[in-house]
Amino acid sequence: MSEWRKSSYSPEASDCVEVGHGVGIRDSKAPATHLPVSARAWAVFLELVKS
Repeated sequence: MSEWRKSSYSPEASDCVEVGHGVGIRDSKAPATHLPVSARAWAVFLELVKS
C-alpha cells in the first residue's frame, strides 16, 4: 500500500482513520500496522454506512 488518504471528518490530523489504495485500513497513530481489506468487503462496508 503506497498511497493513504485520511478521513476528512477527523477533527485532528493525528486522530483519524486512513484508507489505502490497495485496500487497507490503518490508524494514523499506528501507521506501521494496517488491516488489509478486499475491495468487495470495502464496497459492502461503504454501502452499509451510506444506508
